[in-house]
Amino acid sequence: MSPPTSEKKRAEPLRPFRRAVVRGIGVILPPLLTIVIFVWVGSTVNTYVMQPVKNVTRQILVWTIDDHVKNFPGVPPNVYLATKDETKYHRLPPQAGGRTNPLWVPESVYELVTDPENLAGKKIPTTRKGILERYVDLRYLTPQIVIPVFTCIFILAMYLLGKFLAARVGGMAVAGLDKGIERLPLIRNVYGSVKQITDFVFSGTNVEYTRVIAVEYPRKGIWSLGLVTGESMLEIAVAAKEPVLSVLIPTSPAPFTGYTLTIKKSEAIDLNITIDQAVQFIVSCGVVIPPQQLRSLAEGDEIPDVPRIVDNAEDPDASETC
Repeated sequence: MSPPTSEKKRAEPLRPFRRAVVRGIGVILPPLLTIVIFVWVGSTVNTYVMQPVKNVTRQILVWTIDDHVKNFPGVPPNVYLATKDETKYHRLPPQAGGRTNPLWVPESVYELVTDPENLAGKKIPTTRKGILERYVDLRYLTPQIVIPVFTCIFILAMYLLGKFLAARVGGMAVAGLDKGIERLPLIRNVYGSVKQITDFVFSGTNVEYTRVIAVEYPRKGIWSLGLVTGESMLEIAVAAKEPVLSVLIPTSPAPFTGYTLTIKKSEAIDLNITIDQAVQFIVSCGVVIPPQQLRSLAEGDEIPDVPRIVDNAEDPDASETC
């Protein structure tokens, strides 16, 4: 028995270090995960929404500002400036192999693109389209312009989409789309789960929780936290011969999913905690306990009786603990 004891003694000095590391991870992990999630969402929106919109906008602007002046017949190859209709044009840089480039762009466009501060180590484009695309990026599609404009357009688009979906035609269109996706194998499983989460988070109808209770679920002796949502159905109360409650039993660590139960009112225990404290308890898998529920029992102390929910109009015998 001595070897295990000595190994245990050698391992004991590491425990404070291990606890300190775990506490440090517990402190840094929540803000770090929050930042990672926001960065991931921002990167996804930028890659699949903002960049495609920016590319389409760039092509439209290039087509708009292109004045279709492509060459100046008779101009010697060593001349890089020419004038037409009181507008100065600049010949593009030589092509591969040193060949003279026959393409021209307005001088103001060329100067902006070839400015050393704007090049930032990049090569000067040798095509007219490349010059114009670079000019559009520097003049019209800077981050200071793109991000605010895109945000405003995105919010406006979501508003108009929401108004459309609120109408009868929009609701029918979404219902038809859902039915079509639900017929696709594999995709319908992922889509259904994602839709349940988004409907819960972004639904305009909020579930009102009145209070937090404890109920023996899924069997006697196992207590689960529940959020009371209402008084359930009349026929169930008649069959139970006493008042009943509609209760949501959230699951850990994602409390936005769970089970909806109808229980007897006499089988529920009111808890002196807030909804937020109950959610924290569930998300932390029972680690974060409300301060008013913490109690260290000294040797010989007795746990006080906790009354169950009793309806004043009911027979006192109906409120006894089962």
